[in-house]
Amino acid sequence: MRRSIWILGVLEAIVITTAMDACGLSAFSALPLFPLLILLWYLERISRAEIGFVLGHRRHYGLAVIYPLIIIGITFLIATLSRVVELGETNWGKSLLNLTLIIVSTITVSIITEEGFFRGWLWASLQRIGWNEKRILLVSSIAFSLWHLSAISLDTGFDLPTKQIPIFLVNAAVIGGIWGMMRSISGSVIVASVSHGIWNGLAYVFFGFGTKVGALGINETIIFGPEVGILGLFLNLTFAIVLWRRWQEQGRESGPEVA
Repeated sequence: MRRSIWILGVLEAIVITTAMDACGLSAFSALPLFPLLILLWYLERISRAEIGFVLGHRRHYGLAVIYPLIIIGITFLIATLSRVVELGETNWGKSLLNLTLIIVSTITVSIITEEGFFRGWLWASLQRIGWNEKRILLVSSIAFSLWHLSAISLDTGFDLPTKQIPIFLVNAAVIGGIWGMMRSISGSVIVASVSHGIWNGLAYVFFGFGTKVGALGINETIIFGPEVGILGLFLNLTFAIVLWRRWQEQGRESGPEVA
């Protein structure tokens, strides 16, 4: 049973989220991951440290912040040089407020939902059955990507044109892999959650989501979208390769710093 509980847990997460997205509750579809996380955590008797509910070392938060800043920054620069940025109707006050709200809310919520579930419980559950971290990284990243499928394919407000769905799914797996390596290097899902929050804030506010245009006024998101575009996929893959090399060289750094 223990060796298959992770499959049941992931399938249940996908089914519940899909049902909520189909019923027009996509704004809340991540929240059921929290009670599911608690239930599975209890059933498997996994420790808090194994889940990754520790602070991690201070220096790892630098990596968490640098990643979205680099990718979004380069994407913005290339989009600007390509003359696809339109700032004429941008409300900067509203945009900066939305940016702050999304970053803070995503960090807070993802610790106990997306990051806590996929990089926390699932990661620890697969470690418990003896999988190595490379295999865990692959499976958890694919599961994270598939969990988003209903949000981008059903009528949720986040749904994408059909031709962009494969780009997003691959990109989500790559981004999930980056956060998975951060979780492994730091031992903390909080570090990954900080990166997740900054990423969502920058990507959604400035580049938009679904078919909605962001503050930068970029319509060609299939090319320039950091999460749904070809350029974003290329940049994320490049960052993932660089981080992979560091991960392989250093391995997991033990001993969370609590102050």
